[in-house]
Amino acid sequence: MTTPTLSTTADLLPLLPEMVLVGGAFALLILDLFLDSQRRVVTHGLALLLLGVVLAMIALGVGGQGTVFHGMFVRDTLADVSKVVILAVSGLSLLYAWPYLRERKLYPGEVPVLVLLATAGMMMLVSAGNLVMVYLGLELLALCSYGLVALNRDDGLSSEAAIKYIVLGSLASGLLLYGMSLVYGATGTLDLAGIHAAAPQVTDTTLLLTGMVFLIAGLAFKLGAAPFHMWLPDVYQGAPTPVTLFISAGPKLAAFCMAYRLLEGALGPMSAQWQLLLAGLAAVSLVIGNVIAIAQTNLKRMLAYSTVSHVGFLLLGLAGGDERGYAAALFYAISYAIMSAAAFGAIVVLSRQGFEADKIDDFKGLNARNPWQAGLVMCVMASLAGVPPFLGFWAKLVVLGAAVNAGLVWLAILGVVCAVIGGFYYLRVIKVMYFDEPVGELPPPRKDRVVPVVFGVNALALLVLGIFWNPIMAWCQLAFA
Repeated sequence: MTTPTLSTTADLLPLLPEMVLVGGAFALLILDLFLDSQRRVVTHGLALLLLGVVLAMIALGVGGQGTVFHGMFVRDTLADVSKVVILAVSGLSLLYAWPYLRERKLYPGEVPVLVLLATAGMMMLVSAGNLVMVYLGLELLALCSYGLVALNRDDGLSSEAAIKYIVLGSLASGLLLYGMSLVYGATGTLDLAGIHAAAPQVTDTTLLLTGMVFLIAGLAFKLGAAPFHMWLPDVYQGAPTPVTLFISAGPKLAAFCMAYRLLEGALGPMSAQWQLLLAGLAAVSLVIGNVIAIAQTNLKRMLAYSTVSHVGFLLLGLAGGDERGYAAALFYAISYAIMSAAAFGAIVVLSRQGFEADKIDDFKGLNARNPWQAGLVMCVMASLAGVPPFLGFWAKLVVLGAAVNAGLVWLAILGVVCAVIGGFYYLRVIKVMYFDEPVGELPPPRKDRVVPVVFGVNALALLVLGIFWNPIMAWCQLAFA
């Protein structure tokens, strides 16, 4: 038996971006002690700068790829691709958050610190090579998210959403942890590669299969797949809109990477069983998400149920179980992160103190009041609906192609039918903007110029990336080459 060697400083280099991010977050937490409420913009600006620096480090390959702590932390192309998008979306959420939260006097200095630590949790999650690292990253993300959802303590809806999120999130974590313990009991190792090697040698697979079911149930909770989606609508509606934006975008990409690491990286030999379960979850998510979203009048709840349907499309690629399916699912997760940020950004840019712009009726007659913003919102809704040539169209097309390629033709047909159903509630938003009369008084114009510019770039990116989507798809294919 060989004794594991201690890690040297050089061995830790692949972990350098995470170390910089966590170290910077603690430094900002200490700095905030010496800043009054008028100078909180300093903390916010430095948090954005830190995210930019870490993103540049990963994009430029600083630290290099490799493993740390004897395979517990894995930095590969999949991790780098995912982390670049996660950091970009986290930066977007901070840009949207500052004027919104400051206007409502909801901006304690902990907000950027919680976002940074949650981002670090997501980065650990996508690089996990061990069940311990999976759980560590997941809990760091979850605990920070609970605090962000409960930001508005004076709002009963926000407090209720936070309590539901904590209770159901804890239940999901318990399911995942129990599944991990059963898998460990069956294989005798916590290492994902070790589980992959040991799984074929397991004679009685009852324990391993039971652990796999609990793992998938926990994953479905974290992704928001039906029938484990009960936390999504209330949390999305109750949380401050920039917080909803944050928890709807990056964590879905991190959860996809966690699903890939656990299912393909650890339970690959059981693929016939878990692909069947994922196909079932995808079908239920597509139907429930799209049908219930039609009945919603609150835009945030509608987007929550649409998230369930988008997770169904994401699972289409995962259920395929080959490199093409995984690349398609990663492309969909990246596309959805950008689209979700733009969708909730539309609510942020139209909201004011005392006017949250979170109902579909709040968008009535928007074209008559502000044609430019109405055009941008139309781009976002068209992309979510999968209208060509927007990014959402190509995202749906590649996962449907991957499902057909994997022999899941029935699931691909269901996906097409549900995409048509989903087009109805997205087009309803466009209809009220262009064909309905404005309701109520016109809200006062925004004093800041940052959020409208950020939203403009975010929404137009859906069109530009829809035209030039091939480089992103090639990037995703490289992650699984």
